[in-house]
Amino acid sequence: MVRETILQKPAEFDDKDRDLRPQRMRDMVGQREVYARLEIAVDAAKKRGEPLGHILFDGPPGLGKTTFATCIPRDLGFAIQIASGAALTAPKDLMPYLTNAEKGSVLFIDEIHRMPKAVEEFLYPAMEDFRIDFIHGEGANARTINMPLRPFTLIGATTRSGLLSAPLRDRFQMREHLDFYSVEDLAEIIRRSAKKLRVEIADRAAVEIAGRSRSTPRLANNRLRWVRDYAQSKANGKISLSVARDALEMQGIDTLGLDPQDRKYLETIARVFLGGPVGVEAVAHTMN
Repeated sequence: MVRETILQKPAEFDDKDRDLRPQRMRDMVGQREVYARLEIAVDAAKKRGEPLGHILFDGPPGLGKTTFATCIPRDLGFAIQIASGAALTAPKDLMPYLTNAEKGSVLFIDEIHRMPKAVEEFLYPAMEDFRIDFIHGEGANARTINMPLRPFTLIGATTRSGLLSAPLRDRFQMREHLDFYSVEDLAEIIRRSAKKLRVEIADRAAVEIAGRSRSTPRLANNRLRWVRDYAQSKANGKISLSVARDALEMQGIDTLGLDPQDRKYLETIARVFLGGPVGVEAVAHTMN
């Protein structure tokens, strides 16, 4: 039986977002090549009766890294523990996750690039040899304890893979980059999410919302929720093309998916800095 254990809840892992997430990899839309490789790896691990190899997902926010990470253990039929890299400030913070890991279970670390180097190094033997080394006692009485672990799978997610040390990256058997979604795939995601939200949506409205979501499923679902609210308040509860357009224009979201703050950012670069190059901090200081 799949058991989901969340010892530290990442900030972006909220219940509303999870409600719209697929529960199995086969239900996911887009990222077809990534899905095909993961399907083979999961199937092979199940046939061998061995833990799945460690996996690192990288890519911009909102593209499905957490969704893949939470679907994989369900497909395997094992438990999952979820941690945030920002909360793992010392090796002792990682100890409960490693010692509680069951054989074949998954430890998912979101924002894994935010772990300090000492925590990364503590993970090396855990990933390679399923053991951890720690010092017990102090001074002349100090001694190194070698503790075996039950074989587990580590899944990491990061938006900044370059911040991970090379030794840590190399310990992941699979490294998968998630890319932006096509309008067609986003429209299908929106249609499926609309069913979960129990709201009727026209195909052209789904395409319209998808086109204004910057190729990102998380943005698409956020846009859909707002359009749903608008339709229930200002229309008959059904999302037509005109309702979708009116709702998004009310938020100031243009056909490129840019909101007023995005446009202000670009206008500052063009007007003040003559198109750049310019650093983010300089732009932020000017805008403020």
